[in-house]
Amino acid sequence: MEHLDRAELCYPQYLNRSCSGLKRHRSEAVLLYTLLSSIAVLTVALNLLVIISISYFRQLQTPTNMLLLSLATSDLLVGLLVMPVEAVRFIEPCWLLGDVMCALSYIVGFTLTSASVGNMVLISIDRYVAICFPLQYSTKITRSKIEVSVSLCWACSVLYNSLILKDHLRQPDRYNSCYGECLVVISYISGTIDLVFTFIVPCSAIVILYMRVFVEAVSQARAMQARITAGTVKVTAKKSERKAARTLGIVIFMFLVTFCPYYYPSLAGQDISNSASSWAIVSWMVYFNSCLNPLIYAFFYPWFRKSISVIVTLKILKHDYSQANIL
Repeated sequence: MEHLDRAELCYPQYLNRSCSGLKRHRSEAVLLYTLLSSIAVLTVALNLLVIISISYFRQLQTPTNMLLLSLATSDLLVGLLVMPVEAVRFIEPCWLLGDVMCALSYIVGFTLTSASVGNMVLISIDRYVAICFPLQYSTKITRSKIEVSVSLCWACSVLYNSLILKDHLRQPDRYNSCYGECLVVISYISGTIDLVFTFIVPCSAIVILYMRVFVEAVSQARAMQARITAGTVKVTAKKSERKAARTLGIVIFMFLVTFCPYYYPSLAGQDISNSASSWAIVSWMVYFNSCLNPLIYAFFYPWFRKSISVIVTLKILKHDYSQANIL
């Protein structure tokens, strides 16, 4: 079925220097805007609930949840800043937001992606210590250490992506062939560096740590089922810690599934360019992960469901529930 109108100049005043784009039918454009806007609104709303829950309820302000707070912040910013811009880029035939927004949109998107990767590594380390070293957990993992680690994660993400995209920031239209185009190309060398530091190294660390967590959790479960006598009981992690490890393991697994296709061009030895036909699919898979995380919390964490009930019914405005037992 025909779904695209004839090609039109993006900026007719530039005549031969203007790009021409295939305009979508109005019904298709409305449907896509509705769908992508709904995903963006849902992403912002769900992650905002996570942020309010952890920030408001004192009982939830544990080191692990501080990491979830950082992850929810990056996910919320994806829904608030990245998804709307990417929806316009995907649906409209031409780039309409100017060169400055062209440069900033990629830097913001890449920075939030890197921050999410860093948060996933920190979550894996947290679960590894909680399950494999339960007695030392309270001394090894403290709130102050988590705050420093999260701050470094965000600072490094901003600095790293500013360096990777410095040429694009300095001259946003360097790869554009005509007016109305917003094209970014990451060379094979830069793409390889990015592949190593934001995919291979962190993902390898995540997989290795969680394999160790899984093996230890299975071992502890068997030890408990065997009802070892008091004289030979091995100190094991709390049941809540193991449940958290399973839940966050699902979060990390879905993260890896949605992020792997994004790095395929670098793995195949190609330049990364948003002009590729698969760009929209793989990039929206990455963005949709930001909506998926709070849905996993809602399914597996009773405290999140309880806190949603208190927040949505506006009880937090009527009474001081910050000290309430939410676990």
